[in-house]
Amino acid sequence: MRKLAVQIFTLVSFAFLADTGWACTNFLVTRGASTDGSTFITYSADSHYLFGELYFRPAADYPAGTMMKIYEWDTGKYLGEIPQVGHTYSVVGNMNEHQVSIGETTYGGRLELQDSTALIDYGSLMYIALQRSKSAREAIKVMAELVEQYGYYSEGESFSVADKNEVWIFEMIGKGTNLKVDKKTKKSYNADKGAVWVAIRIPDGYISGHANQARITTFPQENLKNSISSRNLDKIFDPGVEVVYSSDVIDFARTKGYYTGTNEDFSFSDTYAPLDFGAARACEIRVWSFFKEVNQSMWDYFDYAKGHNLKHRMPLYIKPERKISVKDMMNFMRDHLEGTELDMRKDPGAGPHAMPYRWRPMEWKYEGKEYVNERATATQQTGFSFVAQARNWLPDPIGGIFWFSVDDVASTVYFPAYCGITAVPESYAEGKGDMLTYCDHCAFWTFNKVSNFAYLRYDLMSQDIKKVQDELEGRFISNTQVVDATALKLYEQNQSEAIRFLTDYSVNTGDYVVTRWEKLFQFLLLKFMDGNVKQVDENGQFIYNEYHQCPARVSNPEYPDWWKKAVIDATGDKLLVPENKGGH
Repeated sequence: MRKLAVQIFTLVSFAFLADTGWACTNFLVTRGASTDGSTFITYSADSHYLFGELYFRPAADYPAGTMMKIYEWDTGKYLGEIPQVGHTYSVVGNMNEHQVSIGETTYGGRLELQDSTALIDYGSLMYIALQRSKSAREAIKVMAELVEQYGYYSEGESFSVADKNEVWIFEMIGKGTNLKVDKKTKKSYNADKGAVWVAIRIPDGYISGHANQARITTFPQENLKNSISSRNLDKIFDPGVEVVYSSDVIDFARTKGYYTGTNEDFSFSDTYAPLDFGAARACEIRVWSFFKEVNQSMWDYFDYAKGHNLKHRMPLYIKPERKISVKDMMNFMRDHLEGTELDMRKDPGAGPHAMPYRWRPMEWKYEGKEYVNERATATQQTGFSFVAQARNWLPDPIGGIFWFSVDDVASTVYFPAYCGITAVPESYAEGKGDMLTYCDHCAFWTFNKVSNFAYLRYDLMSQDIKKVQDELEGRFISNTQVVDATALKLYEQNQSEAIRFLTDYSVNTGDYVVTRWEKLFQFLLLKFMDGNVKQVDENGQFIYNEYHQCPARVSNPEYPDWWKKAVIDATGDKLLVPENKGGH
């Protein structure tokens, strides 16, 4: 998500993240790297202000001359109007009816390059492209042409752009505001309108990721074979093209004094978003943690991920040592740096109950020194998250599955929304409350009830949450084969019936998840109320005492020894029971 400016030349520093709270994570997987030939991109839309809901825009036709109003996605600020196209495609969340999906993370970069006169912000850029594109390449072309024509309003942004065959990383930043006055019209205009950008296709069999730090470094210069510039943007549909960039991406950097080297040595991220400790420790570490789960050699870059060796740059993409499933993608989004020395459950900041989150700010000071809280992939302030799965062996309405969740990914459930559906579950739909309006049977608030209650006793409650989480996601994944087959049979006979079937399945599944999660909240409240832990039998039913009058004997799990010691060290003998207790 987009972040507000706090420094002119900063990237994503800890102070930056702490003050704004906008930070997202994307993981990218190509067909050859997945277990079944799917492409995947993930996205966690992390923000202290974003209400989690499932956006839906039906396909539509517009008469010539129709204008489209543009509002900044983060704030709702009206930016202006642009001409609407004659036909737009249906979009469920961040995936359209042609299995095209787009995610993003904001890296900020050189904040003086924001264009205050522009009409297109990063959110509008994504959703307009989804409404107008049949492939990842077309989406990149649409996005590039939009910012060229109308300007780019936001800060530096990394996009994931995927379809059923390919996965791309696409990084962009504006060119600032350089106002001039037209001699004829006497009207002011931005002489530097547009953006500089680079898009790279992830090679098949490889994976990538980005998390609020620009990651594209050097890239092959235009040769009209595998690399083209925007001067030849129409060639983007040539299958051999693997790199596309704005024609002025290097020249503009030279005019601004950002770069003086050769074209061949030009690095996009080093020029427009120079790396620092915070960008590595708070951002790149999330990509590294994903990489190391599927390739053990990535442990060689742990020093880089910790921000201790910034010259040991992690590669843009890697080849995994094993194939990756849709369940893997869900679990990768739940990472708390487990299995590392930075495991957020295992330092005193986690408290006695192993809570893996730290309330903001992310940096703090003590006795003149500066310290940090870790920022893992999973975080408490997630608005929504998705795993977009595209499959080229099925018709588009069936092939695309938009696995969607709201709130903290570690304690939520991804449910399947097929990309061809014509409605979304009511409990996830737009307008069901907001960050300051509670609503019953509303997915966002139901999941927040569970997660926020679990933070009180995370070590125990998270176990019960994970049981239901795995049960539901496992069921939905196993159901996919049957749902696909049923939908495909219907599709061959009547496409409308197939889409109706998929819509009913997706809607009913989403609403069922919310109902089931409300029951889970009730269960957790009963089981863990007041710090007690009530007994439960093998069927998950509470156990009464022998008279069926009250609960069977409750347990009171002790605090860990390290916590006891910390209390003693802080209080001395104040709590000590004397050896001679006295009495009779």
